[in-house]
Amino acid sequence: MTKTNPGNFFEDFKVGQVLRHATPRTVTEGDRAAYGALYPTRFAVPSSVEFAASVGLSPAPVEELVAFHIAFGKTVPDVSLNAVANLGYAECRFHRPVVTGDTISTQSEVIGLKQNSNGKTGVVYVRSTATNQRGEIVLDWARWVMVRKRDADAPAPEPVVPQLAPFVDADDLVVPAGLDFNAYDFAAAGEPHRWDDYEVGEKIDHVDGVTLTDPEHMLATRLWQNTAKVHFSTEARPDGTRLVYGGHVISLARALSFNGLANAQLIAAINAGAHTAPALAGDTVYAWSEVLDKAAPAAWEGSGVGAIRLRLVATKGRDESMTLRGDDGRYAPGVLLDLDCWALVPR
Repeated sequence: MTKTNPGNFFEDFKVGQVLRHATPRTVTEGDRAAYGALYPTRFAVPSSVEFAASVGLSPAPVEELVAFHIAFGKTVPDVSLNAVANLGYAECRFHRPVVTGDTISTQSEVIGLKQNSNGKTGVVYVRSTATNQRGEIVLDWARWVMVRKRDADAPAPEPVVPQLAPFVDADDLVVPAGLDFNAYDFAAAGEPHRWDDYEVGEKIDHVDGVTLTDPEHMLATRLWQNTAKVHFSTEARPDGTRLVYGGHVISLARALSFNGLANAQLIAAINAGAHTAPALAGDTVYAWSEVLDKAAPAAWEGSGVGAIRLRLVATKGRDESMTLRGDDGRYAPGVLLDLDCWALVPR
């Protein structure tokens, strides 16, 4: 009798199934330091206790993506241990800042299933919710992942594909309690650009690049307790390479976006996301952003806070033309990540 966990295969999932993920994970200052060592992040709120306090956030929160990675990593043993690829995200909202000492727990509900035509894999849709030690929701999100079947002859389930919103409505974004950008220190933050300085449709080339290495991406993935085999074992993929965790690329792109978006201090939501091509050690990752929308809901009046909706694109090699798709409608060569998100900026 085996006591090890082989992970769930496609035929193990049922719509409506609730998965409570082990183990709770407490956030420490070590996580903040490790995140800064792995990614070239310089955003002032998570970097400086004094800056965070000056905008009404005390204690200083960690980067939103620290919470996302921890919560996401909890889901892997039950959802994607036998995954071929993580396909996308939607409807991700950050409900409250995470500070050191918070303990994050995650559970997921299966909201959709669809077997692929090859009969060997299927797509599993889940909605995951992360809570802190007080039972308060920290973040929630939907994602879909391609999972292997244990038995190719197992019957296909009735297909259920959930209808997911194309983006989170600005009125549903959460401004952290106490956040006030009226006395915002632009010099300390690193750039002078306010909400009014960004125009819908403008593109920003973030210029800098970071070359991926196996030690760094595997260290990052272990830090978030993500156990997916494809990130660690050269025997897990036919080509013998280790696939870089998509979240690692997200954090690299977010950190690189500081150059041009230094005042996009807090991620409020991830509307949609797609890992459009595999990233491997040796690839040099660059990023560019497009402003998709702007919002300043009436409920935020007086806070000095506005929101900009951004398309954050990571590429293998720098693309100065900032081309997302070719004439055929497919993603342009070199595009690794297409992430649609809302960020909070000073007005």
